[in-house]
Amino acid sequence: MLLKINPNRMELLRLKKRLIVAKRGYKLLKDKRDALIQVFVRLAKENNEVREELEEKLLKCYTIFSNVSSLMSKMTLEETLMFPKAKSRTEVSFKNIMSVNVPQYKFKCEGKYYSYSLVETTAELDSALKKYHEILPLMLKVAELDKSITLLAYEIEKTRRRVNALEYVIIPDLEETIKFITMKLDEMARSTNSAIMRIKEIIRA
Repeated sequence: MLLKINPNRMELLRLKKRLIVAKRGYKLLKDKRDALIQVFVRLAKENNEVREELEEKLLKCYTIFSNVSSLMSKMTLEETLMFPKAKSRTEVSFKNIMSVNVPQYKFKCEGKYYSYSLVETTAELDSALKKYHEILPLMLKVAELDKSITLLAYEIEKTRRRVNALEYVIIPDLEETIKFITMKLDEMARSTNSAIMRIKEIIRA
C-alpha cells in the first residue's frame, strides 16, 4: 500500500533510510524470535522432566503418608504436626533472557522439620516428612519453569507479530512507495528534459 506522502527527493531519501532501518530491525527481531524459541523448547523439555520426577516423588510421599495414617490415629497425627519448628522461605531473583526477566526461586529452610517426640511416632512419619522436605525445591523448580515458559511464550508471540508486521506490511509498503516516488521523479525528469529540448529548438529556430 502506498504511503501518503509528497513524491519528492527529500521524501525518497527519508524513506530509503527508513527501509534500511526496517530491514535491520527485521533481521534483529527474527534472530531474537529464533533464539527465544530455542530457549522455550529447552525449558519446556526440562519442565516435563522435572514435573515427571516431582509426580513420581509425590506419589511415593502419598503412599508413605497413607501408611502413617493407618498406623497412627488422626488426633495423634494432628497433634504431632501442629507445631513445626522449621521455617522455610523462598528467595526470588531474576535472570534476563533476551530482554525477558524470568524468575529464579531458591528454597531456604531453617531448623529441623522433626518437631515431635520420636518415641510416640513411627519411622514411616519420619520418612514421609523427609520425602516431603526433599520435594519442596522440586515444586519451586516447576513453578519457576512454568512462569518462565509463560513469559517466554508471551515475548515470542509479541516478537512474532512485530516480525510479521515488518515483513508483510512495513517493508513492502516502503518498497512500493519508494518505487512509486522513483517512477514519479523519473517521469518529472523526462518531462523537464523534453521541455528543455523544445525550448532549445524554439531558440534555434
